[in-house]
Parts: sequence; structure tokens; C-alpha cells
Amino acid sequence: MEASDTPGSGDDLSRDGLSGSAGDVTGRDGGAVASSGLGSPDPAPVAREPEAEPPVEGATLAAALEAILMVVDEPVAEVTLAQVLERPTAEVAAALRALSEEYTAAGRGFDLREVAGGWRFYTRAECAALVERFVRDGQQARLTQAALETLAVVAYRQPVSRARVAAVRGVSSDGVMRTLVARGLVEEAGTDPESQAVLYRTTSYFLERLGLRSLDELPELAPFLPDDVEILEEQK
Repeated sequence: MEASDTPGSGDDLSRDGLSGSAGDVTGRDGGAVASSGLGSPDPAPVAREPEAEPPVEGATLAAALEAILMVVDEPVAEVTLAQVLERPTAEVAAALRALSEEYTAAGRGFDLREVAGGWRFYTRAECAALVERFVRDGQQARLTQAALETLAVVAYRQPVSRARVAAVRGVSSDGVMRTLVARGLVEEAGTDPESQAVLYRTTSYFLERLGLRSLDELPELAPFLPDDVEILEEQK
């Protein structure tokens, strides 16, 4: 009897190059071909795009740079900004230059400049005259003649009490002195050991406004003082 062409339960399926169940398929060399039921190999893993840099504590890098530079009073170096924001220095430098170009292209009234080894906001040159006019006329109220006289007495005879100022001017200066203190031009400087009167002196802001490095640069005033100043002070 000829053998049947139909394989039995004990026949070997190795001639088809397959063995085992559909869920566990191996090739002729014994290596795994696939773990799927269809016997097809798994697709190659897809390379992922690099993730974008995360924002700096909720803000973009450009916004973070603007926020910091808005409050500085002197140029800040790129490396300092990079350390604060924890970003590469090259990335911070590129962002600063991009912001500067953006402001220029948009015709903004301010400019971001690299000066003295750092970056800082500046008024654009075309707007400088307007800013100067605003600061000179719009923001600063002029001192009255009485205030100027009182300030001069304090500057040249400091520390000085209000009584001595009144003696020089010939009129009470209490209200004017309060105005000068409020404007930051004059401040208290202790009390007189004898009379316990409050003494006053000029401030560093006074020197700044007059463009002086120290009180030694004040011009000589003796030729302009009345001859009886000392007598009036002694009477007080």
C-alpha cells in the first residue's frame, strides 16, 4: 500500500521551513522570525524628533531675557544671563541678537545694544530729544526761589539746623525744608549736642543732580554771603 499524501499528527513540518505554533514561529536556522501570528517581522523603530527646549519657568527665552534686561541698570554679560536662565551661552547670545534685530525692524522707541561687554535697553537715538524734554519739563517741577535759597544754605553750612537756615535767610524755612526732604535733596543728620535741634545735610542725590563728585566741588560762596551772617546766627 502506498503511503498517504496527507500528513499525520506525528509528521514533521520542517520541510516547510516552519515549526511550532503560529504564535511562536522560528526559521530554519532556529532564530526567531516574528512574534505575531502572521509570521511577519516587526517594523524597525522610528527615530523620534528631538524635543524642543522647554520654556524658562513658564516663559519663553525671549520673554525671560526681556524681563531681566528691563530691570538692570548696567549692561549684563551673555554668560551671566545664560547662568541665570540655565541655557547655553550660544543660545542666549543668538536670542539677544534676534531681539535687537526685531526691535530695529519694528521701529521701536527703544533699542537692545551690546556695550561694555554686556546687553542693556537704551532709548533709540531718534527719540532721545523727546525723552529729554519729558524728563526736564514733564517730570521735574522746578524748585521755588525759597527752596533754592534753603538748599544753598544747607549745602554750604551742613550739618545745619532749621533755625540757622532761617537766620541766614531771614524767614522761617520749616515748610521749605520739608519739601527738600520729600524731594530727596536733604536728609536728617542727627541732632545738635547743645540745642538738641535736628540737623540737616544734603544727600547723594543732590550731588547727582548737580553733577558733582563731592561737596568739595561746590563753588566758593563767601563773596556772595552778607556780612552779618555770623551775627544773625549768634542771635539765634
